[in-house]
This record gives sequence, structure tokens and C-alpha cells, in this order.
Amino acid sequence: MKRSIHKTGFHLFTVAFFYCSFLLLAAIGFASCNSDGKNTDTKEVAEDKNEAKFDKPKQDDAAFLVSAAEINLEEIDLGNLAQQKATMPEVKELGKMMQTEHSKALSDLQALAAKKQITIPSSPTEKNIDTKKDLNDKTGMDFDKKYCDMMVDGHKQAIDKFEKAASNANDEEVRTWAKSMLPSLRTHLEHSITCQKNCEKSKM
Repeated sequence: MKRSIHKTGFHLFTVAFFYCSFLLLAAIGFASCNSDGKNTDTKEVAEDKNEAKFDKPKQDDAAFLVSAAEINLEEIDLGNLAQQKATMPEVKELGKMMQTEHSKALSDLQALAAKKQITIPSSPTEKNIDTKKDLNDKTGMDFDKKYCDMMVDGHKQAIDKFEKAASNANDEEVRTWAKSMLPSLRTHLEHSITCQKNCEKSKM
């Protein structure tokens, strides 16, 4: 009887050992599939393609256009979401403005990138997806406040990037495009700050 119990215990240990080994190997295999150089983030894919094609000066211009595409894709997505979920009419209007004007900006950017043979993301990046999920988790006035805060912070960062590109980009057409976008971005920031203040008053 004792021998039978011993054998049964040994058998269960053996099965458990091989099962754990299988899970470990599967995990290693999965990690390998995701670390074999095949990126899935649309931003990283674009960056990899540009780094393979261009030398350092043009890589810098390409990096700016990739970042600009990520900004526009995010503003379009969040603008759509704001039109659907915002409580305050002015926040809905802000979302509509962002969607409309950043869609045009993205179209112009795509034409410029194609002319320069620079690859840019054509669909939301992982950062875009995470940001939208974070915002979508909010409801009511919390959503409105969060969206306006994102617009203020995002446009401050965008203006900084575009100002630097307008002065420092290697390609003249990239500099010109960056400079042409600054008035709109500054207007967007002003509207975002106004909405942010109105949200803060409404929550008092």
C-alpha cells in the first residue's frame, strides 16, 4: 500500500514537473517571438524603416515627422471620443475642432512624408491606444476635465517640438511645414486652456 502511494506521488510530481517545464518553454518561445526584431508598435515600425534608409541628419527629420504623426493620430482619436462622451458643449466643440483640424494636418503631413520617402505611422501607436483607454475610463465631468488637461499638456509639448523643428530641421520643407503648423497649435492650446478653466469652475 505504501509503495502504491509512493508511486502515485512520484507520478503526480513527474506530471507537474513536465507541465511546468512546458509552460516555461512556451513563455520563452512567446518572448522570443516578440523580441526577434519584429516590432508591432506602428511608431517603432516606422522608426526602424527610417533608420534603415537614412543617415543621421535625415533620421532626425524623419523622427520629427513620426512624432508629428503620432500627435495628429492621438488628437483625432481623442477628439472623436470627446464628441461622444463629453458633458459640456464647449468640450464637445473642442473635440470637434481637434478632430477636424488634426485630420487636415495629418493629410498634409502624409503628403510631405511621401514626398520625402519618410515612413510615418498610419494607425494609432501603442502610446495613442493607452492614452485613449485612460481617457475612456473617465465619465461625466471627470471625463471633460481629463480631456481638457490632456489637450493643454499635449499641445504645450507639441508646440515645443514644432518650434524646435521649425528652427532646426535639416530639410527646408520640413522646417516650413513645422512653422506653418504653429499658429493652429497655439490656437488649440488657447481653446484648451479656456475649456480647462470652465471645467474647473463647473466642478467647484
